[in-house]
Amino acid sequence: MTENNPSAVPQVERSLDFTDAAFANELFGPHNAGLNLLAERAGIHIASRGSAVTLKGEQKRVASAQNLLTQLYALLKSGTRLQPGDIAHAWSVLEQRPGADLKALFKDAVFSSPLRKTVVAKSLNQRAYVNFLREKDMTFAVGPAGSGKTYLAVAVALSMFLAKRVRRIILTRPAVEAGERLGFLPGDMVEKVNPYLRPLYDALHDMLDMEKIAAMLESGVIEIAPLAFMRGRTLNDAFIILDEAQNTTPEQMKMFVTRLGFGSRMAITGDITQIDLPSLPDGTKRSGLMEALDVLKDVDGVGVIRFDKTDVIRHPLVGRIVQAYDNTNQKHTR
Repeated sequence: MTENNPSAVPQVERSLDFTDAAFANELFGPHNAGLNLLAERAGIHIASRGSAVTLKGEQKRVASAQNLLTQLYALLKSGTRLQPGDIAHAWSVLEQRPGADLKALFKDAVFSSPLRKTVVAKSLNQRAYVNFLREKDMTFAVGPAGSGKTYLAVAVALSMFLAKRVRRIILTRPAVEAGERLGFLPGDMVEKVNPYLRPLYDALHDMLDMEKIAAMLESGVIEIAPLAFMRGRTLNDAFIILDEAQNTTPEQMKMFVTRLGFGSRMAITGDITQIDLPSLPDGTKRSGLMEALDVLKDVDGVGVIRFDKTDVIRHPLVGRIVQAYDNTNQKHTR
C-alpha cells in the first residue's frame, strides 16, 4: 500500500465498519487485493481488521475512497457480482466525476447470459460508447488495447440480436499481420482467416457457450469473414463490427462504410498507434481509419469515442507495463 507524504498535505483518518463479513471479504478481495489496489490508485494508506477498514491520507482522496467502498458494498448487497479490477475502474470513474452513481454504471447490463458473467460498461467512456452503439448508425472507437472496443461491440451486437433489432451479426477485420509473417496457411478459407479473426472469437466465447456459437455460425446468424469479402455487398438488418480498422487502407475503409444497409449498425474499432500497414516512401502510413475519422467527424449519424489508458480493463500490471513503455519512449524522443 502507498501513503502520501504527511508533510505535503494535511492528513485525515476515517473508519468504515461493514456489517456483513461475507460481502466485506468479497469487497476487500483475496488477501486484501482490492484494498491494496485502491490504496495504490488513491495514494492513501488503507488497513483492514476483520470487516472494518481504516483510511488515512489527504482529505479529498480519503473521502473519495470512502464513497467508493460504500457504494460498491451496497452493490454487493443488492446482488451485483464484482469482477477483479472493478475497484480500479470505479476509482477512475469517481476521479472523472466525483458525484457519479456507481450503481447506475454497474447495473446497466450490456449483455447477460445465464451461463456467463454479465457484461457492463466499466468507465464513463465505455458507457458513452455503449450508448452510441445503441443509438448511432455508425460508431468509431479509437484507443489502446484492453479498453473494451471490440468486446463491448460484440456484447451490444448479441443483445440487439436477442432483442430482434438485427437479424445477424457480421464480424470482420483486415488480414494484416502484426510485424511477423505467418507464411502459407493450410486449409479452406475459414481456416486460413481464423488466425486473423481470433480476437473476435475470443469475445464470443467469453459470452456464449461453444455449442451456441457453433450453431449460430452454421446457420449464418454470425458471419466471420475477412474485409475483402465485404466488397459488393449491402448489409441490411445486421450489426457489423470492423476490428483492427487502423490496418485498412483508405480505399478499403470507404468500401466498408458504404456497405451499411437499412436497419443496420456499424462499429469500427482500432488503435492508431498500432498501424501495421507498409510504410510509404516518405515513411508515413495511409490508414483508412485515420482518414475516416477526419472525413466523417461531422456527419450526422456517426459517433466517435476516443479511449485512453484510464479505460483499459485488464490486469493492473498491464497498465503499469504500458505506462513504463510510454515513459521510456518519451525519454528517447527528447
